[in-house]
Formats: sequence, C-alpha cells, structure tokens
Amino acid sequence: MSFQETFSEFYSKVKSSLQDGTFAKLTLAKTIGNTLLMNIYVRPVVVENDLQLELKFKFQQEELFEIHSIDSAFDRLLPFINNPFLSAILFTTEFDLTYKLNKKRAVSMVEQFPSFTHAATSLTEYLESK
Repeated sequence: MSFQETFSEFYSKVKSSLQDGTFAKLTLAKTIGNTLLMNIYVRPVVVENDLQLELKFKFQQEELFEIHSIDSAFDRLLPFINNPFLSAILFTTEFDLTYKLNKKRAVSMVEQFPSFTHAATSLTEYLESK
C-alpha cells in the first residue's frame, strides 16, 4: 500500500474521533535527520460556527499557524509523511493511535491505551452547541 492509502486509513480515524467527540490532538513527529521543521500539531478550532483544524508548524526558530477544513487538512499533512516525519500520533479519549514508518518505510499502526481523559475543549463545546 502507498503512503497515501495507509495515511488515508489513519486519517479516517482522525475524522471519526472528531465526529464522535473523542479527539484530543494529533501530532506529526520523529523527523528524518536534523530538519528546520520539528513538529506539526493539529487541534480543532471553530471558525464562524464551522469546525476546522488549526495546524501549528513548529520550526526551530518560529511557529506558523494555518486553518484548514477537516478534509483539506489531510491534503496539507500528507506531503510531510516520510518527508520529514516518520510518525503521526492521534490522541483520543478512547485510544492513542500511532502511524509509524520504519527504516525500510514499512507502515505500522499501533493502538495503545489513551493518554488523554478529556477531548479538546473547542471540539466538545462545538458538539454541545449543535
């Protein structure tokens, strides 16, 4: 399977957790070598009564923010898988899901016990208002 197919499968879990109100955060990490871009953090935000995602690009010297729809965030994040990031971690209140590439670029997805007990505040407030 290609990175796009496997990351699409992973991202479907992100979308499900947003819909059911269990999403806490999403992090792209573990870079290849010493890169300027160190992490990408994703969190839900509400813009004009619409649930969207804020992408925080953490560089060595600065941080940049972008707002995307839930679907367009996938297209924005996909090019960063394998270049420079080798992992993405979805934190929910039900489980943590790690998307990992090994040295041979084989993909694995591992589900673990949740690290967070509460979903993202902006998400729960948005869902309660609907």
